[in-house]
Parts: sequence; C-alpha cells; structure tokens
Amino acid sequence: MKTLGVVTSGGDAPGMNASIRAVTRVAHSRGMKVIGFKRGWEGLLANTFEQLTPRSVGGILEVGGTILYTVRSPRFKTEKGIEKAAETLATNNVDGLVVIGGDGSFRGAHHLSRNTDTLVVGIPASIDNDIFGTDETIGFDTAVNTAVTEIDKIRDTAISHERTFIVEVMGRQRGFLALAAGITAGAEVILVPERKIRHTEIFEKLEQNEAKGKKSSIIVAAEGVGDNREIANRIRERTGAEVRLSVLGYAQRGGSPTARSRLLACLFGSKAVELLSKKHGNLVVGLCLGKIATISLEKSCTTRKALDLDLLQLANLLAT
Repeated sequence: MKTLGVVTSGGDAPGMNASIRAVTRVAHSRGMKVIGFKRGWEGLLANTFEQLTPRSVGGILEVGGTILYTVRSPRFKTEKGIEKAAETLATNNVDGLVVIGGDGSFRGAHHLSRNTDTLVVGIPASIDNDIFGTDETIGFDTAVNTAVTEIDKIRDTAISHERTFIVEVMGRQRGFLALAAGITAGAEVILVPERKIRHTEIFEKLEQNEAKGKKSSIIVAAEGVGDNREIANRIRERTGAEVRLSVLGYAQRGGSPTARSRLLACLFGSKAVELLSKKHGNLVVGLCLGKIATISLEKSCTTRKALDLDLLQLANLLAT
C-alpha cells in the first residue's frame, strides 16, 4: 500500500477534518503517500486533488466542515461517471481510498468498489446517525449538542411567554437527531418520520400537560415528518395556544466538533488506514458496543439502521 486517497462526500459533518487529519498522519507514519480529492466525487471525475502531509493537516482538528470541500455529483451516479472515477484512481496509482461521508456516499463507494482494483474503506460521518454498522457517526454528537443548546434558549422564551414552540431539526428521512435532541432537551413531544402520529395525539398530550399546570411546551420535530407549519396551525386552532415554529437549519451541520466527534474521527481514521495497510477493503469502520468494529460496505449501504422507538416512551415518561 503506497498511495492512499481520501474523499469527503455528501453533506458535511463536524469532525470530517479531524478524520482527514487522522488518516493522513497515520498513513504517513506507515510510509504512505496521501492525496485528497477535492469536492467529493467530482474530484475523482475531474482528477482534482492535493497532496496531504502531516503539516498540511495541522490546525484542522477543531475546524468544522471539510477542507477538501464537498458537492453533490449527479454525474458520478452514471456508469460513465463510475468508469471515469475508476480511471482516475488507476492513473494516480491509488491503492486504497478512504470515503468519509454518509449512506449516500457509501452507496457510491460500493458501486465504485465493484469497478476498480483500488480497495475502499468507508468512515461514517453524518449528523443523521443513520448508517448501519455503527452505533454512532462522526458529527452526530456535535449536531445533538448544537440542537440542544438552541432548544434550551428557546425554552426560556417559551416559559416567559407561556407558548408552545415547535423546533424543527434536520432529518428528512430519519429521526435519530430529533430523538436524541428531544430527550436531552426535555421536549414534551418528539416527532420522527419512523413513527406516524395523528394530530389528535399531539393535541391530547398538550392538553394533558396543561391540565398538570404546564404553561409552555417544546415539540421537537424532524423535518421529514411533514409540514411543521401546518402542525403549528392545527395546534393553534385546536387549543387556542400561542404556537411558534423555529427551524434550526444548517447551523446543526457546522461548528467546532465536540470532543466525542473528534475522538471518533481519530479512532475511525486510524482503523481505516490499518485495514488498508493489511490490504483489507470494501469495509466500513464503525462503533459497536463501545468497540471499533467493521462491516462490509455492501451490507452497510443496503441495510436500514433501526431507530429505537422505545426511547419515545422514555421521552414521554420524562416529560410528565
């Protein structure tokens, strides 16, 4: 294993830079050359990259985003795109490729792995935490903390004005972020795409809280549950309460990664290089029951990670 490539693909997540740093420095310690492809899969299509050294990745451990940049690449999803990416890897004599990203990135990596001799290893980095094969992804802890910090501030206003706030967090298809943020922020109601809930259930919960003496409520809702503005209007019509919607948006993706996200980035990056140095590929590095583990790239990107819906019952109990 002489040359190792790195690419960050899909949505950015806090800790991607820490992972790039770890991969680069561990690889160099093993005598490998490291090149970073720029702007996700587009870098492989355009053969755009920069050489990464222990010094060039200095000072990025605490920086959010990705120094390699990332863009969506519809061209990469075509057969011609895959062929071009494989050609770029061969042209640059890339023996191993580390893909840092989420489930979409891993599907692309799996497709590419079947069309190249380059060994591929995935490092899960996503604020959605929806990648099968790892209990936690790089960036998830940071995003949860960002959301909770903002929800805590919103609760101050909710209490002061005796209002109900719907706080919309990211999660078009999955509710891992909403569930974790909702529980740790003490939300009265948590809405996730994995569990369809009738509006009447929300009304009943809020009315029960009011009967217990609660004058304000926080509803944490993943963006994928539907039109949260419509939910706010329905609550207002049914209860007569003042309801406000606060959309946290892209702030959840940015910011300096927490110690937890940095630690996972270092551990995952080191393990990825170790695997490639032993000529093991087509794998995803992950965290399983507190230990660093691996799973096949194919299984990771073709299996749906289950959300623990039992935690919704805990959330309801704690919000009483």
